[in-house]
Amino acid sequence: MKTDDLSQLAVGLTAPDFKAIEPHLTALDKHLTLRTYVDGYSISEADTKIWVTLRTNKVANAFLKRGALVNLSRWFTFVEQTHPEIQEEIKLEDEAERAKKAAQSKAGASYNMALQETEKGVVTRFPPEPSGYLHIGHAKAALLNDYFAHELYKGTLLLRFDDTNPTKEKLEYQDAIVEDLALMGIKPDKTSYTSDHLETLYQYCIRMIKEGHAYADDTDQEAMRAQRMDGIASKNRDKTVDQNLAILEEMKVGSEVGLKNCIRAKMSVDNPNKAMRDPVIYRCNPMPHHRTGDTWKMYPTYDFACPIVDSIEGVTHALRTTEYTDRNPQYQWFLDTLKLRQVHMWDFARMNFIRTELSKRKLTKLVDAGTVWGWDDPRMPTIRGVRRRGMTIPALRDFILKQGPSRNIVVMDWTNFWASNKKEIDPIAPRHTSVDTINAVKATVTNGPDNPYSEDKPKHNKNPAVGMKKVTYSKDILLDQEDVKLFKQDEEITLMNWGNAYVRKIIGSNPITALELELHLEGDVKKTEKKVTWLSSDQELVKADVWEFDYLMTKDKLDEGDNWEDFVNSKSSSKIEALVDANANDLKADDLIQLERKGYFRVDKAAEGGKGLVLFGIPTGKTK
Repeated sequence: MKTDDLSQLAVGLTAPDFKAIEPHLTALDKHLTLRTYVDGYSISEADTKIWVTLRTNKVANAFLKRGALVNLSRWFTFVEQTHPEIQEEIKLEDEAERAKKAAQSKAGASYNMALQETEKGVVTRFPPEPSGYLHIGHAKAALLNDYFAHELYKGTLLLRFDDTNPTKEKLEYQDAIVEDLALMGIKPDKTSYTSDHLETLYQYCIRMIKEGHAYADDTDQEAMRAQRMDGIASKNRDKTVDQNLAILEEMKVGSEVGLKNCIRAKMSVDNPNKAMRDPVIYRCNPMPHHRTGDTWKMYPTYDFACPIVDSIEGVTHALRTTEYTDRNPQYQWFLDTLKLRQVHMWDFARMNFIRTELSKRKLTKLVDAGTVWGWDDPRMPTIRGVRRRGMTIPALRDFILKQGPSRNIVVMDWTNFWASNKKEIDPIAPRHTSVDTINAVKATVTNGPDNPYSEDKPKHNKNPAVGMKKVTYSKDILLDQEDVKLFKQDEEITLMNWGNAYVRKIIGSNPITALELELHLEGDVKKTEKKVTWLSSDQELVKADVWEFDYLMTKDKLDEGDNWEDFVNSKSSSKIEALVDANANDLKADDLIQLERKGYFRVDKAAEGGKGLVLFGIPTGKTK
């Protein structure tokens, strides 16, 4: 690689999400195959720049610790051990970060859970069902399992797709889950599928029947539910082993008899914990499976498959949400009954938010009904949804990890979620100016420039690294109707980033159609009451559709008996048209910006092909 290429590589490695930096990491690993240093035969500026970049990027640093890229890991460790001088510039950053964590530790999450037998090694797993896109509840489960496996105990993280319901599952969802995990900087050490173990699970089912621990039942679903609720034994509970095995074979081929039956574990009829009352462990489903095709006509339930596959795949600690607490004895029963290797369990509270549904079934219904634009709609609580709305991955990770593995169930407001994001984007978001198109007011500026001119100004007054922009000044400018309607005759106002002006003429009312301003640059901007944004008409203004979004639900928390569809917000999105300064022509999709005095926005679509910008408003955590 040339020196310029290495400099560009260092820039590429600053991205905060794994998906963006993975190609650069791979390229660097290949470059270092037969090299001790990145550039030349001794420590160079390129080595220093790239090493510091990797060391200070949390996502990249966490990935390097796993040693997946051998050459890159070798070089990184070598530089760290033999060139301590390059670490001086990040020592202060590390100390500040440690101080920040220490200050947060009292109010933040505790990870001191005293997990059993961690000294023997830790293997956690994240077992999503590929029946939808990951939402923020799944993100917590994935990040906590990743954090315990890779950060706390230097262990192993398994990704296992719980793909035993072909009615709901799609390859599309499976691929999306892999992409979203990579986006969050989560790289599992191994990926597997419950469907890999279908033959094994089938043999365990046969064993359960032969040992008198399971039976076939053709009781209809509604009656079975009532019997379990009332502690009444099924009429089929005492069928012989041969009868049960014969029906299992009918289920396996999906015959008419098989389709009427299920297999239930013979645990208990009237245990106070209803999860222990003879749960179903196998059901027929003749639909083709997206991986195994028509091979199977029956599938194990999650409750049966999970403990078995956890045990045989080497999971040491099953970390899952408190909704499974009642089923933990059931999990243990399967391990004990089948004499499988033990797995330690820990429950943590799922994330719940006001005015938000996290049920995949309900989210699917919103997508299918066209209530939202898709799984990545910015109103959706999916990883893709909150990302499309402007949530950054560092803020998402930080927010979730601060919740920790506590079992306390709370319904959170979204304000803290988005406030944590503002801290990430405010220091780096370039500032732009916009005027709403509807009833925009044309103003003539006297005592000002006769001819338009431009000046270079910082995109961010507090962060020069964000770069420079062109600001155009002229006698013809545009202002927002909302600002102008508050002006008074001869009032002194401030045109932000220019200076003061007197309001000399107001034409029209409700709406105001034109304005005459007299520039007064000698005026004191600290003494004016109204400070307004403006745009010179003498530049290539960029058209923009500016979207704002509200909650998808109208009620903070649904009560038992509420029909959730009655509370879907039919007015959860709104759009206005605006004009943005000429610098916005350079914006790309996914850029995060601030429109001065209007808030933060993510660029959903760039201005190209004759079409304008599409901007999505990013919440800041402030309540309206």
